[in-house]
Amino acid sequence: MGRAYVARGVAHAARRDTELRRSSRISRARLAIFLAAAGLLVWTVAGHADPLRLGGAAALFVIFGVLVFWHARVESRAAWHEALRMATVHALARIERRWNDLPPGDAPAVDLPHHPYALDIDIFGRASLFQWLGPAATPFGGLRLAGWLLAPAAPPEIRARQLAVEELSAKDDWREQLAAHGVLAAGARQREIDAFLAWAEGPPAFGARASRLRILTILLTAAIWLLLGLFLAGVTDAALWLIPLVLGVVLSFALESPIQKTFDRAGTGQQALTRYAALFEHATGAPFEAPPLRQVQARLSAGGAAAPACMQRLNRIIGFAQLRHSAALLHFPIQAFTLWDFHVLFALDAWRRVAGARVRGWLEAMAELDALSALAAARRDNPEWCLPTIDEQPVFAAAALGHPLIAPDRRVSNDVELGPTGTVLLVTGSNMSGKSTLLRAIGLNSVLAQAGGCVCATRLRMPPCDLQTSIRVQDSLELGLSYFMAALARLKGVVDAAERPRYERVLLYLLDEILQGTNSAERGIAVRAVTRHLLDAGAIGAMTTHDLNLAGEEPLRSHARLVHFTETVDEQDAMRFDYRLRDGIATSRNALRLMQMIGIQVSES
Repeated sequence: MGRAYVARGVAHAARRDTELRRSSRISRARLAIFLAAAGLLVWTVAGHADPLRLGGAAALFVIFGVLVFWHARVESRAAWHEALRMATVHALARIERRWNDLPPGDAPAVDLPHHPYALDIDIFGRASLFQWLGPAATPFGGLRLAGWLLAPAAPPEIRARQLAVEELSAKDDWREQLAAHGVLAAGARQREIDAFLAWAEGPPAFGARASRLRILTILLTAAIWLLLGLFLAGVTDAALWLIPLVLGVVLSFALESPIQKTFDRAGTGQQALTRYAALFEHATGAPFEAPPLRQVQARLSAGGAAAPACMQRLNRIIGFAQLRHSAALLHFPIQAFTLWDFHVLFALDAWRRVAGARVRGWLEAMAELDALSALAAARRDNPEWCLPTIDEQPVFAAAALGHPLIAPDRRVSNDVELGPTGTVLLVTGSNMSGKSTLLRAIGLNSVLAQAGGCVCATRLRMPPCDLQTSIRVQDSLELGLSYFMAALARLKGVVDAAERPRYERVLLYLLDEILQGTNSAERGIAVRAVTRHLLDAGAIGAMTTHDLNLAGEEPLRSHARLVHFTETVDEQDAMRFDYRLRDGIATSRNALRLMQMIGIQVSES
């Protein structure tokens, strides 16, 4: 896939450069035509008004207007091809795990320190799962994807997402264009969209008085034109039409402030939301087959009209509302004779009643499609990965399971099995051999599986799980927690989660070097106690340890499946790790050798 993205990126860059060169030529032509038209007009005005020269100046100004329109189209095409190129840059960076070339994977506003696994297995941050799957096309899509990674879906929802991911993974052009639309829509500000939603979902500008105001406006407008028509036709000599006209002017001045406030609230947010119009059109125009995708398309509508058509109608109404700014000199007479702003206000209110309450749903539907597209890109870029099977058997069984965030040329995969209930996978091995990486690989793949995505394995079968981890424990000066107390708090969270009702879900735990900050005797007692709790609760999982004596003590002696990592030492006394998981307990230690490798001489006597 990497070569394909490089080729697509080169093609998009070439088309962008072609459009930019055309833009430069048009820009120079615009300037020349404008100067020629202005010069000819000045010459005509300064001398005798020659109709031929005046017509020539007018023709040049028309040509200038055409060039302005053409130039805008060319610039738009150049921006589009640059956005497509950026989409390929991000895709290639994901494949090669070039984290500096991907947007940051910042976490949403959630309590990550107390989340059961987010910090331990790198869900957010640099070189994280969220950064690797992104960037999403929209902020809403990013939030939806983050939510999926933080909380597992129910099995029916997982299967539905898998259908959507499988279909979208084959639509390379569609996904690339979605990402490009997202690049172009990046300027939309969340606070402006929030202001628009507050207006769209709120009450009419004048509440219960709106209907009476509408009737009064119609009557005044009709009276102005009817009486003016009678006056111009000579039917009446009195200028009676001035009475409703003056009443309309007075009404306009009296209600100018709330009307303008409504225009501002709708217009400001609409400008931000207009950036999403192309995304709505892109989503509704695709011929989807998977039921989840068709359901998303069905939600992108209101009053029998698709979201793009609703947005186009809103754009026209907002355009009418801009009369006071775009043609200020004409606004007063038009307002006086037609009560223009009131009619625009009523049109906005009608749009709000039909489509306003649907806008948030459009954004949520778009967010779901965006998140599915991110998972589909991972599926397309890793064809050797599989879509997992989720069933009720309490066994996590994977073939060739690897860490999804490690580049393929450095990744080592292993067959892994956790469960059934009443058993635990005990992983031993020397320092740097791969124990913690294995735990993170299990955790990340379980998160991907229950988000509806593919997993870094050739086969994975697992039950619906609630994941709990204790891998990266940190002390806290702010909370006054030592490392040991922080480890105890995290361990208590795992045990408490195991004892809560599971509602047809299995607890999957991953524990790395439990309580390594205390002495071996007390640590052994704690590990045995925790293990009994987890076994009695019907949880499945894995734990690592350097304390090889634990494997010979109950309950691990009867319930643990022993596996280990090891290392080799070549003739030059260099240590090498193959990160291959082997049955049995580890027999090697390497702490002293590692110290010697970095220049610290230690005597074993």
